[in-house]
Amino acid sequence: MNAEPELAATILDTALQLAEEKSWERLRLQDIAYQLNISLNDIRMHYTQKDDLVEAWFDRADSNMLQAAASPELAQLDMSAKLHHIIMAWLDALAPHRQVTADMLWYKLEPAHLHLQILGILRISRTVQWFREAAEQDSTHLRRILEEVGLTSIYVATFIHWMNDTSEQQQHTRNFLTNRLRDAQSCANQLWHKPSQPQAD
Repeated sequence: MNAEPELAATILDTALQLAEEKSWERLRLQDIAYQLNISLNDIRMHYTQKDDLVEAWFDRADSNMLQAAASPELAQLDMSAKLHHIIMAWLDALAPHRQVTADMLWYKLEPAHLHLQILGILRISRTVQWFREAAEQDSTHLRRILEEVGLTSIYVATFIHWMNDTSEQQQHTRNFLTNRLRDAQSCANQLWHKPSQPQAD
């Protein structure tokens, strides 16, 4: 077994656990090194900065979502149900460390972290593209643009709602997402499907 990916995963798991104890803001890479009895250079070989751990955490969510999308049952669902299943699979992957995930985002949004904010925008765009691929959204041109804008808005709003959701299994978030997707589908139906014209006698 290749030990390098295993060490990278262990570093990330340790960072998440330590952040649960002391918060993401207070976590230092040196804390991880001490905990694992490795050097900072060992960490640098996998994560060149602290924010790389955040990207790796969201990469896990992407992977979990794509695995969920591979389920044969997904093909039987309508588009709203597909997107609900896919987005919740992404959020469920983060749920064991929901508060730490929220702390990561607030850390990115600090005024001094403009470079992290730019990376955050790119991350949102990339994840939305994976959502579209997983749901097999194949629209083009104007319809694609509008669907991307709508899906991005739903995803961000749902993510924010999820960060503050303490209900069991984040049921409030699931309901919130259901309603947002239903509204989006209703708008899409009105926009792209013209009502049938009455036939002439």
